[in-house]
Amino acid sequence: MAPLTGHPPTERGGWWHEYVCPAHGVELEHVGFEIGEFPSGGVPCAHGCRVDTPAVRGAWTVLAHHWWARRIRLLSYDGGGAELLTLYARLYQKLTRSGEHEQAQGWMQRGRLFHQALTDAVWGVPIAHSIVNLAGRAELHETLPMLDDMVAGARLARDAMVAQDKFSSNYTAWFNALGTAASQAAAAVRSEAWSGSGEWLTGEHGQFAHLEVATGEDGWEWEGSTYYHGFVLRAYLLSLRDFDPAAVPERLGRMIAALAEIATDGGILPALHDGPYLRIPLALEWLEIVALARQFTTVGRLDAVAARAIEEVGRGYDGLEDRLAEWFAGPPRTASPDRHLSSSYAVIRANGIHAILDHGPHGGSHGHHDKLALYLYGATTPWQPDPGQVPYGHAEWRRHYKSAAAHPTIRIDGLEPAEATGVVTQDETSVTAEIDGWYDGVRATRQVIAEDNYLVDIVRVTADREREIVLQFRPDVDLTVEVGPDAVRTMWVGDETLYGYHRGDGVPVTRPGPGPADDPQRTRTWLDWTVVGTSATFRSVYSTMPIDAEAMTDV
Repeated sequence: MAPLTGHPPTERGGWWHEYVCPAHGVELEHVGFEIGEFPSGGVPCAHGCRVDTPAVRGAWTVLAHHWWARRIRLLSYDGGGAELLTLYARLYQKLTRSGEHEQAQGWMQRGRLFHQALTDAVWGVPIAHSIVNLAGRAELHETLPMLDDMVAGARLARDAMVAQDKFSSNYTAWFNALGTAASQAAAAVRSEAWSGSGEWLTGEHGQFAHLEVATGEDGWEWEGSTYYHGFVLRAYLLSLRDFDPAAVPERLGRMIAALAEIATDGGILPALHDGPYLRIPLALEWLEIVALARQFTTVGRLDAVAARAIEEVGRGYDGLEDRLAEWFAGPPRTASPDRHLSSSYAVIRANGIHAILDHGPHGGSHGHHDKLALYLYGATTPWQPDPGQVPYGHAEWRRHYKSAAAHPTIRIDGLEPAEATGVVTQDETSVTAEIDGWYDGVRATRQVIAEDNYLVDIVRVTADREREIVLQFRPDVDLTVEVGPDAVRTMWVGDETLYGYHRGDGVPVTRPGPGPADDPQRTRTWLDWTVVGTSATFRSVYSTMPIDAEAMTDV
């Protein structure tokens, strides 16, 4: 690890989601954090802009504080970082003397060091863990006012969630995580036994109670977002330092299993609903989650996720997750052999094709209008992925990536659908989802069948009057479309190649459209299969080998 030459930022932070280029919709470059000073001339974006606004400065400050919290945590495992922790303790007292952050937006639950109390918690947990690692150092007594304030802030924030009937919010998991970590750190500095388990873990509003209301029987966090599922899971796992996995509700193991189920054999975690499509800080979080999940349960399929995350991080890899050994006070739980039919997504695998059918609840403010979307992946290739989401500070692009137009689903009359949940039936080789009410007078089914060498996708739509019915294809690879006399052929070329054979009513039309949310300026070939009428049927066959037309006569 390179020696530190800078210092943490000396100002309060804002909202990290405003760290986005207003012109291009991409997250701005991560530069200058190690120096502690906002870059002269503004922060660059990947397309050549230099952005310097109060909102971007505030967002940069958030990310810089998080960078320093991670670096301090790394140092603490080797006995270092105490002087930085005492520096932060003094800075925290100075910056938060006035109480809640006065520049927070009206909808936010106000924080002390940052606009949001949630950001306070996400920053505070690694700071508190670092103090635990260094417990016994006399100078750390200077951190006690900060730690006590963190505990009080976590309690106040959690109580506010309960009072607002928002206990199931992902915020609550992090308020409990901060309450746990900061109170443990304070007890360690005071050389006292920790007595906070009842308040923060096992009590009426602790992590275990939150786990039961924030997740379903299938283990999915209620918002149906890969990112927020991992966000909440990480808060739980970080809260359970020195806790025996055997004493934790089984639901946490199901959360880990749900994550493993959607992962491809090559380690892609599809960016379902809100959340980054690709982001290095997120890859670092997945590494931490996988390292802790392996110690909690014997669920498999996570090694490839970790390997891919290391590849995504590249030169920024620091190995923090390797320092988290012996996190729990007992051995990993044996994974349950029971599989619960997911209330959110069906995963279908067929000869190198990893398909996900979205049929579950909308997911609140982090849901997307993608009901009956079919996402297609190879082991390492996002042929037709969920496109993810841009930083929320870019309203226009955020609307786009939430919309039906951005997803490989059905769209009617160019309109946005209402929120809805599908009805799903499933057997060993196929899944069928049915939905109505999301467009007035329209009913649709999507059946996905895994055959020996290919995947079959059958979409049927009926309407009570003439409508424009569109089945959308949304690749993140080079897509070629060839119209023939009896069918349409497609070829999806990435690290792996997918071949498609399509038959149905109407007209297939290609046009350029934005790629996934990591860079809205990346252009991809969109395909809209359009029928004007009261019904439509679309049949597709996908294979990782060229498709013989004669074998498709019954499709």
